[in-house]
Amino acid sequence: MPRYAMVVDTQRCVGCADCVVACKTENNVPDGFCRDWIVQDVTGVFPALHMEIRSERCNHCENAPCVRCCPTGASYIEEGGIVLVDHDKCTGCKACIAACPYDARYVHPEGYVDKCTFCIHRVKEGLEPACVEVCPTRCLHFGDLDDPNSEVSRLLKTRHHHTLIPEAGTEPKIFFLT
Repeated sequence: MPRYAMVVDTQRCVGCADCVVACKTENNVPDGFCRDWIVQDVTGVFPALHMEIRSERCNHCENAPCVRCCPTGASYIEEGGIVLVDHDKCTGCKACIAACPYDARYVHPEGYVDKCTFCIHRVKEGLEPACVEVCPTRCLHFGDLDDPNSEVSRLLKTRHHHTLIPEAGTEPKIFFLT
């Protein structure tokens, strides 16, 4: 069974938001909402500043607090480690929103919680997530962490990387190359 992950090359990301538009289009995300977004993080003290541009989304955590706290079982982990929400079971209680340290969920206007799915419907057909497919700088990479020959595995072996909020203990599956 694969263990899916996404790698974002922050040296290549220019913050164009093509990934955001592709996601909204592919997944029919309502106006005013998004499943992924662009962050510009500036650190340091002038004149020694560093800016990192990141495409962020649900981190598809191995130790997902959103899944543990869901009272109806609507939030669950699919084969491959993809965290999903069963819209039919979701009551919109927002417990998962409160539990997510990445602020990656929102209440859909129809009353259920929604988030990035790694475009599982595409992945099951052997395609890449829409955001990865359209990225003009090729900064987004998707694949199986357990396959040593996958692009994500090779990149993580050869490049310095980090995850967001590692102290939360969620074991996120979104990695940022620096």
